[in-house]
Formats: sequence, structure tokens, C-alpha cells
Amino acid sequence: MKIAVVALGKIGLPLAVQFADKGHQVIGVDVNPKVVDLVNQAIEPFPGEAHLQDKLSQLVPAGRLTATTDYAQAVPGAQAVVVVVPLFVNNDTWEPEFGWMEAATREIAANLQPGTLVSYETTLPVGTTRRRWKPLLEELSGLTEGQDFDLVFSPERVLTGRVLADLAAYPKLVGGLSGRGAARAVEFYQAVLDFNPREDLPRPNGVWDLGSAEAAEMAKLAETTFRDVNIALANQYARFAQRQGIDVYQVIEACNSQPYSHIHLPGIAVGGHCIPVYPRLYLWGDPDATVVRTARQANMAMPAYAVTMAAGAAGGSLAGLRVVVLGASYRGKVKETAFSGVFDVVKELQEAGAVALVHDPMFSAEELAGHGFTAYQLGEPADVAIVQADHPEYAQLSPGDLPGIKVLVDGRNTTNPQAWPGVQRLVIGQG
Repeated sequence: MKIAVVALGKIGLPLAVQFADKGHQVIGVDVNPKVVDLVNQAIEPFPGEAHLQDKLSQLVPAGRLTATTDYAQAVPGAQAVVVVVPLFVNNDTWEPEFGWMEAATREIAANLQPGTLVSYETTLPVGTTRRRWKPLLEELSGLTEGQDFDLVFSPERVLTGRVLADLAAYPKLVGGLSGRGAARAVEFYQAVLDFNPREDLPRPNGVWDLGSAEAAEMAKLAETTFRDVNIALANQYARFAQRQGIDVYQVIEACNSQPYSHIHLPGIAVGGHCIPVYPRLYLWGDPDATVVRTARQANMAMPAYAVTMAAGAAGGSLAGLRVVVLGASYRGKVKETAFSGVFDVVKELQEAGAVALVHDPMFSAEELAGHGFTAYQLGEPADVAIVQADHPEYAQLSPGDLPGIKVLVDGRNTTNPQAWPGVQRLVIGQG
């Protein structure tokens, strides 16, 4: 097949590589000329994705994968167009911002030809595929969905850093607007993906037709929103345990020894492109979901809670103190700041009058400055430190790395408690 992949980001490019590796002719479209140039040179545009560089080095010289900024080069003649364009959410109103996706959809429609399967993989509010993208594609292309072309929703279910492995690990969910479209989507994804055997699943691992685009849209929102709600519950348990002098980690470990308990771990923040965002997309369609809304608000309050812990341990005030935030990334081993807790932690520290500094082993001082942070180098004086990301390097830290430190708030329970003699070491959820 000829396959067009729209948006060569941290999900789209590995997806394009997977399709090409299965023997198909893939052309990727991206609005960023630098990304396109790097892909055409067989150079990965972003670091940290397992096996991506090796695959690019094989597939691009072989002519199996190319990239362009021109939809007219990619969409015409493609049997399938897979859309992985980012969808953003307004941080104040929690409303989805469809601008980038709408622009891409207009370009796809302008070049759409009969017989094409269009699959949206970007996570969407329930009903978006049918009510927003179908009318737009039909209006601008002059074609009729279900007759001239087919439209489906098939959510990506992978984590950056391990996309290629995750594609084989989890069932591929599809939902069509018609039976014909769903059948085409099942056939397409069976031809471009491999699946690992899974004895734990109720049916064989592979492509699962959920019966409608709406069901597939909801499945992605539900599985991710579950994680946000579960983390919020763990954070509520942690705050209560701390007041009671209880170690919540022991409590959670004990609870999860029973097969019907699956409590997640507490922490200073929930970041990334997915978990903080998708509950808001769910709420856009179901504004009465009070459990989802309360959980999201509870998790958003954790950076302020960690700063309050630090202030209490420092004698009630952080004014004038040098406070180091350890970790700009939203999680360990990932060079990505999307919705990272670092932004709220720094904001809270500045409002408390502290001198807020940021360290991250994956970012240069210039890169941190680009995010508006004052970079900190290990070995410089510090009064207080707050662990925001669980980078492996932080498990090896000791007071000698932060001369003068008196208080450590470990928001991820990643540091070694024996390594901090003479320092008040506090962990969220440990009384």
C-alpha cells in the first residue's frame, strides 16, 4: 500500500516507520520543514525513541519512507491516510483547540481521492469524528463518506520512548462510521501491525472493532481518565496518611496484594500530553462528570502542596531561600515538558518569595532558559530541593551535590533515604 501519515511527531514518525517496516510505501507530511529535512536525511528529529534511528537508517535509504510539507504529494493515491496531528486544550477554559487538526483536515480534504481510508489516531472528544471531521471532509472534497471514502477513529495507545514495542503489546482499537469503513480499518491495521500473544486478554491480541467511532473515542478517553482519577485517589490517601503519621507506600503495597485493588502511586504532579489533557476532553463531552473534574483539580493542587511542605520544613517561609527544582521533564527519562509539574512548582516558589532554580540532566542551561527557568548546576549552594521528576540520576544524589541543603522534598519517592543524614527529607505520603 501507499500510506500517508499526517504529522511526524513523537507518535506519528514511529508509526510511519512501523508501516514502512512492514513493507509498505509511506510518505509523511509535517508542517515543520526541519523535521521533514531530518527525516529525509534518515536522522531522528527527537532523541529517546527506542529503535527509531536504526529503522530510519534502513528505511529512508531504501526509499520506503519519505517526508514532505506538501499534502498534494502525500494524500493523492494513498490507500490510507493516518492522522496524528496534535490536539491542544486551553489551560484556562479546558476546552479543546482544534486549530491544527482542522487545518490538516482541510488539506487532506483538498487532496482526497475516492477509495481512500482516513483514520484519525489523535485522541478526540466523543463524537468528533462523526460530527466535526466527516462534514468537513465531505464539504471540501465533494466526496461522500461511506460511498467514496471511509472514515474511522483508531486511537494511539502508546508511550513515547517505547512506541514500536507498545504497538505490538496492546490491541488496536478501531471504530467506523459504517460497517464497510470498520472492515477496511481492521484489514488495514492487520496489514501494518504485528501483535504479541496475550494470555491475559479476553480475546486474542490484534485489531478490535468496537462497533462505532464514538465507542473507540470513549475507550481512549476512559482508559486515560481512569489513570488520572486513580492517581488523584492515591494523592488523597497520601495527604491523609501524612497527617496521620502513616507511610502510604506501605498501605498501597498491602492493598495491591489483593487482586481487586490497583491503587496507583502518589506524586507531586501529573504531566505529559495524555493524562492531564484527556480528562478535560472527556469533560467537554460530559460536563456532569463530577468525579473526573474533582480528580483533575486534586492532581493540579499537588505542586502547591509540595511547596507548602517545603515551607513548613524550612521554618514556615521560603522567602529569600535558594530552592532547586530537580526535574523539568514531566516524568523520568523523558526529555519533554508538556504539562510538567515544574511550571506550577516554580510559580508557587516565586509567589512564596523563593529564588527558584531548575536542574534537569536531560536539558542544557540554554534549553532551561528557553522555558523561562534559571538553571542550576549540581555543586552550587542550595537551601531546599524539591524532586519533581524521577530521573534515575536523582536516586544517586546526596547532600554533597547540593551544598548547604537543609530540606529535601521528594515528590516522587526516588531518592535514597540513607543518603541524606542531617537533612530533613520529606516524601509525599510518608508521615
